Amino acid sequence: MNLNATLFAQLVVFLVLAWVTMKFVWPPLMKAIDERAQKIADGLAAADKAKTDLALAEKRATEELRTARETAAEFRTGAEKQASQLVDEARAEAARIVAAARVAAEAEAGAAAQRAKEALREHVAKLAVAGAEKILRKEINAQAHAELLTQLKTEL
Repeated sequence: MNLNATLFAQLVVFLVLAWVTMKFVWPPLMKAIDERAQKIADGLAAADKAKTDLALAEKRATEELRTARETAAEFRTGAEKQASQLVDEARAEAARIVAAARVAAEAEAGAAAQRAKEALREHVAKLAVAGAEKILRKEINAQAHAELLTQLKTEL
């Protein structure tokens, strides 16, 4: 075998293999590598965007939490004011009821005193009539002297 022919044949086979590789194998490999590089770049861009979105979301969450705390404080203040107002109204209503009860009790006491006075006048009038009857020893006609008894009641 001849060494030059072998080297020449190997060179031809190598060149054919290189040409086939460059023509049919190399473009799909480069395409796959480019696609992989694009996916990696897209992934990195998405990660950066996610970091930015996360920072914005944290900022919004902090702002919402602050707003919620302020709103809760306002509600708490309003509720405390309303509770205080209700307590004041209840106290005023209780004072009004107590005053009305006192007035009613005083009126009832006055009416009871008036009834007692009337009963006492009537009793005194009967005693006076009885005393006068005993003194005069004669019967007094109640119909004839009713006007006299009424006048006596009013004077007492």
